[in-house]
Amino acid sequence: MASRLPIAVAPAGHETAVSYVTRLSTLHGMPFAELWHQVSRPRTGGGTARFIAGERLAAVTGLPETTLAHALVELRRPEPDWLAYRHEPQHGGPRCTARHLGGPVLQVLPHHRYVCTRHRIWIGPPDLLDLPYPTLDELPDVVAAQRAHLPLLHRLGPVATYDAVLTGFLICGHRWDQDTDHPNDARVAWSERADILIPAGTEDTTFSTSRLFAATYPEAVKVAALIGSLHWRRLAADGPNGQRRFATEIGRRLGESDYRPRIAQDPIAHWIEQDCWQPPSLPKTTYRAPRGTSGTTAAKPNQQSIDRNRRSATWFARNRRGGRVILYHRHLGPVLVRDWSTPMDLFTDTVTASADTGEFRAAATQHPTGIDTHGITAEYLRPVPAPSKHLATAINPVPWPTRATSHSPPVQEQPAQRKVFAHKAILRT
Repeated sequence: MASRLPIAVAPAGHETAVSYVTRLSTLHGMPFAELWHQVSRPRTGGGTARFIAGERLAAVTGLPETTLAHALVELRRPEPDWLAYRHEPQHGGPRCTARHLGGPVLQVLPHHRYVCTRHRIWIGPPDLLDLPYPTLDELPDVVAAQRAHLPLLHRLGPVATYDAVLTGFLICGHRWDQDTDHPNDARVAWSERADILIPAGTEDTTFSTSRLFAATYPEAVKVAALIGSLHWRRLAADGPNGQRRFATEIGRRLGESDYRPRIAQDPIAHWIEQDCWQPPSLPKTTYRAPRGTSGTTAAKPNQQSIDRNRRSATWFARNRRGGRVILYHRHLGPVLVRDWSTPMDLFTDTVTASADTGEFRAAATQHPTGIDTHGITAEYLRPVPAPSKHLATAINPVPWPTRATSHSPPVQEQPAQRKVFAHKAILRT
C-alpha cells in the first residue's frame, strides 16, 4: 500500500486529476509516473491506460475522499453533466489558485465562466496555456457582462444560454471587420477595449484571440439575452413585422439604431433565416470524450499553435480589427458548423456562409461574375413565418439534454497530454 505523503496540499476547485497529481509530485520531488501509478488503477478489461482512484488518492494525501471528489472533476459521483463544461482544461485565475502550491493549476470550467469577478481577471475562453490572463481594472463593463451572463442561466436555461452567447460572439466577429458610420456603434467600443487589452505596438507580447473575445463580451451577452429568449426568437421566425421588431431591438443593442438585415455579409440575417427557429446547438465534444494521446504530461502549447497565434497577431497589428481572428477560433465551432448547416469543402467558405442568406447564394449562382451593390445591400425579409416544431413546443429554462448512452470511456483513462487544439477543421487561419 502507498505511504502517505508528508506535504498536505488540497486540490483546487474544478481541478483535473493530472494537474493535482503533477503538483503533488513536484512538491515531493517524485516522478509523476511513480505517483500516478500509486493513485490510479488499470482499466477494467485490460490495456495500459490507468484512471484515478479516489480511495488510493485519499490514502496518499490524507484527505477525505469526499473532499477530493468535491474538487476534482473526474472523481465526482454521479458524474457531472459534461455538456455544461468546456472540453479542455485551462489555467485557473492566478490569484484564485495562488495558494495551491506545486505549479500551475489546470481546471475544467463551466461554459458560463469568462471572468473572475472577485479579482477582475479575464479567464476565458481557453487559448495558449502559457499566456497570462489580462486584468480588467480599466474595463468594468466586461466584469459587469459576466454578472449579467449568470442570470441568463436561470432565465433561459444552460443550453439556450450556451448557444446564445456563442452566437453573440459570432455576430460580433462578423461585424467588427465592417465599417460603421455610427459614433455609438459597438464596433467603436470593441476597438477601444482592444487598445487597452492589446496596446498598439505590443502585439508580439500581448496578443491572444481570447483577449479579442473579451473586447466583444459585453455586447455578446446583450445579444445573447435577446436571441436566447423564446419570445424574440419567435418574432425573428415570424413574418415581416416580427422580423422588423427583432431587427430594431438587436440593432439598438449593437448601437446601430437604423439597422436592417441584409441578404449578404450579415450574420444576423443568416441567423434569422437559418437558425432562429431551430433548437440550440450543443457542444461538439465534451471533456469526457476521448481526446489527446496516452502519456503523463500536462498540456503544452505546440509549435503550430504558437505560429498561428503569431500570424494572427501580425494580422491584427495591421488593421486593429479582431473579427476575422475571432471567427476562426475553435471556440465558435458549435455555432459555425451546426447540425443543419450546409457542408462546405473549405472552412473559409463555412465562415463566409455564416453571414450570407440563401437569397444571396442563389443570386451568386445566377450571376457568377458578381453581384451588384444593390444586391449586396438589399434588405432581407422572409415573406412568411418559418414553420418550426421546436418553437411551437419549446419552453424556458431548459437544462442540458441527457444522452441515454455514451460510447466514450471514462475520462479518468486520459491522464494524458491534453491536445489543446482538438478540432483541426476549426483551426485554419
